[in-house]
Amino acid sequence: MYRTNYCANFRKDDVGKRVKVCGWAQKQRDLGSLIFIDLRDRSGIIQLAFDENTPEELFRKAFSVRAEFVLAAEGVVRPRGEGAVNTALPTGEIEIAVEKMEILSQADTPPFEVLNAGSVRDELRLKYRYLHLRHPDLQRNLMVRHRLSRVAREYFDRENFLEIETPVLIKSTPEGARDYLVPSRVHPGSFYALPQSPQLYKQLLMVSGFDRYMQIVKCFRDEDLRADRQPEFTQLDLEMSFADQEDVMQVNEGFLKRVFKEFLGIELALPLRRMTWKDAMENYGSDKPDLRFDCKLVNLSEIVKDSEFKVFSGAVSAGGSVRGICVKGVADRLSRKEIDKLTDFVKTYRAKGLAWLKGGEETTSSFAKFLTAEENAAICEKLGFEKGDAAFLVADGNNRVVFDALGALRCHCAELFGLYDKSAYELLWVVDFPLLERDEETGRYKAMHHPFTAPMDEDLPLLDTAPEKVRAKAYDIIINGTEAGGGSVRIHQREIQQKVFHVIGLTAEEANEKFGFLLEAFRYGVPPHAGLAYGFDRLVSLILGLDQIRDVIAFPKVQNAMELMSECPAPVPQSALEELAIQIQKSENTEALPS
Repeated sequence: MYRTNYCANFRKDDVGKRVKVCGWAQKQRDLGSLIFIDLRDRSGIIQLAFDENTPEELFRKAFSVRAEFVLAAEGVVRPRGEGAVNTALPTGEIEIAVEKMEILSQADTPPFEVLNAGSVRDELRLKYRYLHLRHPDLQRNLMVRHRLSRVAREYFDRENFLEIETPVLIKSTPEGARDYLVPSRVHPGSFYALPQSPQLYKQLLMVSGFDRYMQIVKCFRDEDLRADRQPEFTQLDLEMSFADQEDVMQVNEGFLKRVFKEFLGIELALPLRRMTWKDAMENYGSDKPDLRFDCKLVNLSEIVKDSEFKVFSGAVSAGGSVRGICVKGVADRLSRKEIDKLTDFVKTYRAKGLAWLKGGEETTSSFAKFLTAEENAAICEKLGFEKGDAAFLVADGNNRVVFDALGALRCHCAELFGLYDKSAYELLWVVDFPLLERDEETGRYKAMHHPFTAPMDEDLPLLDTAPEKVRAKAYDIIINGTEAGGGSVRIHQREIQQKVFHVIGLTAEEANEKFGFLLEAFRYGVPPHAGLAYGFDRLVSLILGLDQIRDVIAFPKVQNAMELMSECPAPVPQSALEELAIQIQKSENTEALPS
């Protein structure tokens, strides 16, 4: 047996006990007649001590130890010497007087010091991810992830959910992001897809009579990466039969209550707050509003719709709007250079510019001279603008641009000026989403969530006359401005499913080709059902207060979807391509054919 316990699990009560430990040498300190080695495993650190009582051969062995050597040691726990207590460590009152030690594995000088990995560039850390994973923070993150998966399984088991695995090689049914495709050797020219979610299979499980399903499942989307996205990610996936929106919300509020209590010591007040999609967009410019601070959007369109200033009035007449936010008490912290940076920021959200108002000793403005005194006064009054405040306005003929730009600017200003408590948590449900939205490239309708989401019963007639006004039985759970999960009541009537397919531009033949197995199943008795899926990586990162999900994934990808450690994706031998009946077409972006 290599160990009697993990390194950081020993305490003062263990003094006098003979113990065995193993792990990595974090550092060795040679003080002449004394040598100390900090031994690290996933639990933390304990100090190994070698002194004048240590046999000479063992002392020389300790002297040879370098960072990241793998050691096994045996000895007696004893109190540290007077003045040597380290209150920063759980084991800081004790050490192990080593009597036996084996160097299990030596280590070359690592490319960076494990504890100082934060000062190393990302590319190097990810190239040597197995070294970075030795860092206590990343080890903590992955242990929290493990605990959260255990809590999820325990909770949903008690709620009568069954964990059932769904296939990883499935039929390609692209309705959102691009699929990752896997060629079939047995069926040349045909491809599997990796699942973007288990959506159709979990609905079929409801048809099969497994009325409560859950799964912690890998999913794949070939899309551009962001801080909270990876090409492969994990979902905590749920589905319930004979259930509606209220049932799904209730069982998931119970889950979140347990998670926040167990991991953060926070007692969530239930039921959680709810907000309609329309109110979220009007007030916060986002369907995932961060409620840790105020700073709501204000619609100024009525004030400026007849203004001589065509930047404002033209936006309103084009069907858009002029809206603004007032950031309280930050005027003296806002230079012209910083305003220019904020202008560049909103342009990344397609805004053409940023109008501003700054209340210093004298009020300065980028637009006041173009408006009447009455218009300026009305804008200030509606914004609640006072001395010391800063206000920012965006005008555009496309309301989506206004919402996106101001919604993002609102959060950016909160971060920039420290407008919220980073240790706080605000949760809410966003409900009553539109069922459909226009694709800006094709002009066709597309499902805002997915095409299996049920319309509101009272809006069903609008599918024929005004599809854009149809609301969905959809709901997202938002934590601190991040969508932690989303779900919906599903369509369970074949004729309504076919109508939704028709509205989004699928012919009967196309719908049958892509989803015929689902429509066929709908002929044999489908219970009403609803579900939800959490982004499990996101949920873990939110619990840990992290800005990106990469730090809760053992081996993540980078911005271009590469995994730097193993250098994948990578070319494959020509013989493997021939076996799959695949020929690589050389293009301007192809440096060389695989060999």
